[in-house]
Amino acid sequence: MGEQPIFSTRAHVFQIDPSTKKNWVPTSKHAVTVSYFYDSTRTVYRIISLDGSKAIINSTITPNMSFTKTSHKFGQWADSRANTVYGLGFSSEAHLSKFADKFAEFKEAARLAKERSQEKMELTSTPSQESAMGDLQSPVTPESINGTDERVTPDAAFNTEINAVPFPHRYTHTHTLSHTHTDTHSHSYTY
Repeated sequence: MGEQPIFSTRAHVFQIDPSTKKNWVPTSKHAVTVSYFYDSTRTVYRIISLDGSKAIINSTITPNMSFTKTSHKFGQWADSRANTVYGLGFSSEAHLSKFADKFAEFKEAARLAKERSQEKMELTSTPSQESAMGDLQSPVTPESINGTDERVTPDAAFNTEINAVPFPHRYTHTHTLSHTHTDTHSHSYTY
């Protein structure tokens, strides 16, 4: 269904001055609509605000973000992807509190969605150790690799190994590689 607004409020929008990293620079001349959006196809939450047709906030909420109330009507959060800090000035403490509550709620939802996504990826790309081991009917030994019980010289075993058709013991090996790959893949999404 795409991206849908799930909560909106009005606030004055600021960004931290990129040169000093200390002063706030207003990005809107007046209060504008600031909305939380949920994108069901990508399972992400974003904060978006437009001033006319210009996007002045386009921030994807990640599990490591924090919204901080710095006064009774002002709050801020850092967005490392946009390389900035956003600030919002509200007309009342109640509006600030509601926005902060929603931020915490959607941050937690983003964390859970990320966990589910990683679990789903691991389940679909990695067979379980039990099923890989359950496929083995007998222990794999050098004598049984070529399908006979004859003794095989080390050189013959090596050559047989290279040309062999994959047996269940190879799936176990593949499982180990897939699992390592999955771990590496999972870490690439750590924020």
